[in-house]
Amino acid sequence: MSTSATKAHTTGADRMSDPNWWRQAAVYQIYPRSFYDANGDGLGDIKGVTAKVPYLKELGIDAVWLSPFYPSALADGGYDVDDYRNVDPKLGTLEDFDEMAAALHAAGIKIVVDIVPNHSSDRHEWFKEALASPKGSAARERYIFRDGRGENGELPPSDWDSVFGGPIWDRITEPDGTPGQWYMHIFAKEQPDFNWENPEIREDFLKTLRFWSDRGVDGFRIDVAHGMAKDLSEPLPMKADLEAKAHGTDGFADGSHPFWDRDEVHEVYAEWRKLFNEYNPPRTAVAEAWVHETRRARYASPEGLGQAFNFDLLQSDFDAASFKKIITDNLVAAKESGASSTWVFSNHDVVRHATRYGLPKGGSVAQGTNAAQDVTGGTKGQDGKGWLLAGAPAEELDVELGLRRARAATLLLLALPGSAYLYQGEELGLREVSEIPDAERQDPSFFRNPGVEIGRDGCRVPLPWTADGSSFGFGAGGAHLPQPEWFKDYAVSKQEGVEGSTLELYRTALSLRSELQTDEELEWVETGNQDVLHFSRPGGWHTVTNFGSDPVELPDGDVVVSSGPLDNGKLPADTTAWVVRNA
Repeated sequence: MSTSATKAHTTGADRMSDPNWWRQAAVYQIYPRSFYDANGDGLGDIKGVTAKVPYLKELGIDAVWLSPFYPSALADGGYDVDDYRNVDPKLGTLEDFDEMAAALHAAGIKIVVDIVPNHSSDRHEWFKEALASPKGSAARERYIFRDGRGENGELPPSDWDSVFGGPIWDRITEPDGTPGQWYMHIFAKEQPDFNWENPEIREDFLKTLRFWSDRGVDGFRIDVAHGMAKDLSEPLPMKADLEAKAHGTDGFADGSHPFWDRDEVHEVYAEWRKLFNEYNPPRTAVAEAWVHETRRARYASPEGLGQAFNFDLLQSDFDAASFKKIITDNLVAAKESGASSTWVFSNHDVVRHATRYGLPKGGSVAQGTNAAQDVTGGTKGQDGKGWLLAGAPAEELDVELGLRRARAATLLLLALPGSAYLYQGEELGLREVSEIPDAERQDPSFFRNPGVEIGRDGCRVPLPWTADGSSFGFGAGGAHLPQPEWFKDYAVSKQEGVEGSTLELYRTALSLRSELQTDEELEWVETGNQDVLHFSRPGGWHTVTNFGSDPVELPDGDVVVSSGPLDNGKLPADTTAWVVRNA
């Protein structure tokens, strides 16, 4: 084992007690239902995560982020939560969770879990109580119910659209069988929005955060962190009014939108921060907040959640000038807020970056599913959607180019100051699975918007662990989403120990990354070539990425890792190298 690998593994114990562990952590996102199936029922589970702790430790990550594992009808991939303080029986038990937490901590790996505070499932006991209770009852006050417009309340309270298509309001049938009030759901109708003006909601989420913190959870990823707070004062503005204001110079950068990014949401996070700081080390949090760039810092403030996702690189083409501006701007913003920046290329909501970078330039710009959730902020969707909707024509995707650029971009990302968020399977070089028959798709966004949304199943296909077997080693009972035949060439068993494989590239880079984690700063080095980015980190570490088409010279020093083979000592196109220059 190299000295760098030894250092990466021996720092695990220190990391567990370090209050600043999150600032430059490598966090690996696990979508539990598609990671590993331990009991052979075709669905990934909590025991499956526990079984793969040795793999995660060898990978060299600092933390795992678990997408929702709570009881759910999967109306939105688990983000419709029935019970916030339990494990979906299909995935395991609380005892299984405790065993997983102990195994991860023993390996020096922190645990971050998803919290979904904007809405519950329509199967949540509180919503079922609301439906069975009369208008004006305390049960209904936990959610957002309104009378309809029109002579008999037959029209929704406003004409707003939901994120997943269709109206944002749904009408209920009252307990006596008559048409009744309408409830608000920013997302699917199975996801009714909580009323965060109700103290009972605030207290219950504090209870949930404490419940998981006491079970050893080290941090929380806050879903739709810019939702929750709402101003639904009558009369509600119509869609056209919101559109008109959104098209202004500053859009809703003043916090005046009726339900997105309102200032009041930070009162909630101030309460959460007090709870987080009761623990030693303090619990961490990262906001998923698709907001105007001038408003992101409040979510990442020390008095709030402490960190906020930066999706700017994820939304960029593979372009030197774009990357440089995004990195520079976000490091300045992070310094001003006191947080560290976050860097990410793929997650459970977007087309994998190995596919995006293989599409024609300009078609690779990504938008997250929450980037613009209604008419006031642009179009919802993610990059590659048009290509997928068109049937994913093979001639438009350069698979080799996409992987080469994905490897180069990731190696650049891992050298940046701040935390790196990785998505399961990207360490294998997986691209988007496009060959899923309509009848086998699961993402409700596909069914709600036929011809408009292709859904997110393509990045959620169960991982290939071996090159053979009915599910490529995912589990004895097959896989809940169909895996393509080409998965066998990307399996863990085909890449382990193979020099130059994507898995070994990630392992090497993550191991070396521990030596890069000094001061959270970088210095740009002028190259005289607009297609080359070169920056240095303290200690003589240099990172060079060639976005151009011709090989370029590397600086003097030892090349400790490169995303692809060098060309007679030069850095080829679409390649990144780390060079150590001794003082």
